Amino acid sequence: MEPVSVGLVGAGPWAAMAHAPMLQNSPHTRLAGVWARRPEAAAELGAPVYERIEDLFDACEAVAFCVPPAVQADLAVKAARAGKALLLEKPLADSLDGARRLADAIGEAGVASQMFLTMRYAEPARTFLAQCQDIEPFAGRAASLGGGWTEGPFATPWRLERGALLDVGPHVIDLLDAALGRIVGVRANGDPLGWTGLLLDHEGGAVSQAAICMQTTGAVRSQSFEVYGRRGSAELGSFDEDPLDVIAAEFADTVRRGGGHLLDAAHGLHLQEILASAEAQLIRG
Repeated sequence: MEPVSVGLVGAGPWAAMAHAPMLQNSPHTRLAGVWARRPEAAAELGAPVYERIEDLFDACEAVAFCVPPAVQADLAVKAARAGKALLLEKPLADSLDGARRLADAIGEAGVASQMFLTMRYAEPARTFLAQCQDIEPFAGRAASLGGGWTEGPFATPWRLERGALLDVGPHVIDLLDAALGRIVGVRANGDPLGWTGLLLDHEGGAVSQAAICMQTTGAVRSQSFEVYGRRGSAELGSFDEDPLDVIAAEFADTVRRGGGHLLDAAHGLHLQEILASAEAQLIRG
């Protein structure tokens, strides 16, 4: 089967580190071109550069986004209306209204979508989730700690303004949602720019706690998940596996089948609803 031709929107550090190499190196995809607000950065990614985003859409079957959440919420709507399948970054948008508009546009256009939630494609995380299914889980806790967005190439305005909840929060919430059942409620305390604590209620009565902080300057980035069940427990620590080849292969399959991926935009909207509720509580507090 011919590789899926994918256009890339964005040319920042993460696009250069992950998206462009993934789309270029996978046998399942082909990087058809790049559009970015900085054409000079797009030119460094080794693919044709398009001055107009509409021309990029015309040159590909699907579009991958690696831009700030507010920009994705706007431009991905245009791609959906152009009939393109979408590979979307987390979070879906910078606001719940923006996420709803994007999810609605994808549904109305009937195009396939898939979220770039890297942890969910890694084998250690998938093994952990399979273990959770076998232990009748009723409780869990998670922590994602580091200093990754306070300096360096990822200290971007939206991360500095909104904090770790919007950046690493989707990964943590998504994995707990998958491990313990769909999250139906959240209580939040702390500081969105410092340490954030979440207490999550899941369908079926399970509960979980999460601690998120990306201002632990000098500390090693650490991530941990523990789930407790009536038939045992499961644990996932930090790991180094790079699942980009899996993401590319599954996205190509999603495009060819016309949708149906577990981590679609509808799931992204579910995560955004939890993030918005938690963020509103932190602001009020």
